Amino acid sequence: MRTMLKAFIVDDEPLARDELSYLLRRSKKVEIVGEAESMELALAKIQDLKPDVVFVDIQLAEGNGMELAGRLADLDGGRPDIVFATAYDEYALKAFELNAADYILKPYDERRIVQTVKKLASRQEYRERRETLPFRRNAAASEKIEKLAITVEDRILLIHTGKITYINSEEGKTVIATEDKQYKVNEPLTNFEQKLANASFVRVHRAYLVNLDYIVEIQPWFHSTYNLIMKDGRSVPVSRTYLKELKQRIGF
Repeated sequence: MRTMLKAFIVDDEPLARDELSYLLRRSKKVEIVGEAESMELALAKIQDLKPDVVFVDIQLAEGNGMELAGRLADLDGGRPDIVFATAYDEYALKAFELNAADYILKPYDERRIVQTVKKLASRQEYRERRETLPFRRNAAASEKIEKLAITVEDRILLIHTGKITYINSEEGKTVIATEDKQYKVNEPLTNFEQKLANASFVRVHRAYLVNLDYIVEIQPWFHSTYNLIMKDGRSVPVSRTYLKELKQRIGF
């Protein structure tokens, strides 16, 4: 793994940017590659600098951190991790619906910042391992899991992976959809992506992981995006971020 994470800070308060920058640098694992005080300026710089993570305040003088996170999802080359750094805790649920990597509160606590950096480093390490999967897939075929253990209302259920049509994140929960039922669990979508890395599942959107065996049609949409039509009739969006891998997996 790379020794340093590249970070970009978006906050309209210069003192807050300075404090967060100082604490991140103290971790010895983060390089600050840029800063911005507004959403539009941040978008322009982030596209050029391609940071691994963006720390963003929710309430900006010009724009909104939530909107910025949404717009970053469609960046060419993939969205960086998002960490909301704010004085308001009431937006935490919405942040995780946007698949934020973390949510930290002002005033900053250095121990909390260290926890966040460790989490980001782990996510980066996973992504780098994931890039090698196409080369390992054939060798690891025998290691594919056939059943997935999930916790639902204090019960542990075993779901056959071949019956899962898609998994998506909605309203702070992860929904596992099978041919005839849906299960809501608290485990994040990224965990299932790791568990099913050697199976016939692919990430097609920040909120969706689909079983390739259940796709019956691919419909072009707008701005180079697509919709997948599943066997159960459900329409699943494909964002530009994940389009390349989908094309590689199914050859279109």
